[in-house]
Amino acid sequence: MVKILANDGIHPDGLLLLEEANYLVSEEKVAQEDLASAISDYDVLIVRSATKVTKAVIDAGKKLKIIARGGVGLDNIDVEYAQSKGIQVFNTPKASSRAVAELAAAHIFTLSRMLQRSNRELATGGDFKKLKKEFESGYQIKGKTLGIVGFGRIGQELATIGLGLGMKIRAHDPFVNEAEIGIQAGDYPNLRFCVKISTESLEKVLRESDIISFHIPGIGKPLVGAAELEKMKTGAILINTARGGVIEESALLNALNSGKIGGAGLDVFENEPTPMEALLRHPRVSCSPHIGASTMEAQAYIGMELADKILNFFGDDK
Repeated sequence: MVKILANDGIHPDGLLLLEEANYLVSEEKVAQEDLASAISDYDVLIVRSATKVTKAVIDAGKKLKIIARGGVGLDNIDVEYAQSKGIQVFNTPKASSRAVAELAAAHIFTLSRMLQRSNRELATGGDFKKLKKEFESGYQIKGKTLGIVGFGRIGQELATIGLGLGMKIRAHDPFVNEAEIGIQAGDYPNLRFCVKISTESLEKVLRESDIISFHIPGIGKPLVGAAELEKMKTGAILINTARGGVIEESALLNALNSGKIGGAGLDVFENEPTPMEALLRHPRVSCSPHIGASTMEAQAYIGMELADKILNFFGDDK
């Protein structure tokens, strides 16, 4: 019997598929410090971002055949070491793309109309007439240039949203030269069109975009620091739903304070789960607690994609 430890949980839809195949699934959370001693009896380890799969855990998993990540990033798994041990490592890149793209769009709308300030200041007794006058300086999204750094599934999903809103799209990705973006008008199959978008240099995207959204994996150091921020348009908005540390937070804070950067929508932070308080409280920051992939639909898709990949790996060998 295949034994699975879903250490960060799995959606009931995915769990049902695995249990219908007579796989034994445990959702009991094992603390990080106890994981190495608990993993030896399992064939599959399922994690999200909370659990780190280190060399010690991999060495202790004598029966491990699969390490599965519910989500896109694999930076909490020592992938190279696991693969050297013959363990399959996979993630669920398709399942949450739309959810993350929609959250990025939500932060764009929030910042363009200063909704983060409206919510805070009205709720704490701000003068209605004064705030009304102050927040009349918001702007519309149509016609603005949306720069997308990282043009994989999530970046392309955001491009469909941006095109639907009438935005101009600039994209950068060292691994993608061109992408065909399909726009579907609701449930009308005949109302569909495609747009081909070629990627450009990072410097050009940073320089020419009004809003820049990042959709790249962590690279161990900031992609955007003070020098890159200086190249951007004065008043540009930055969105990070990718990984904490993609934007150097101290440099971002300075740029927000100086007015060089007009706003930042942040779902991820350098020091989770205790982000820099100055950023969280900044009037030009719209923030959320790392919920990019956390919609009801995305969680169900993730669970089912995980289950499908596990079932396909083992086939009829239960």
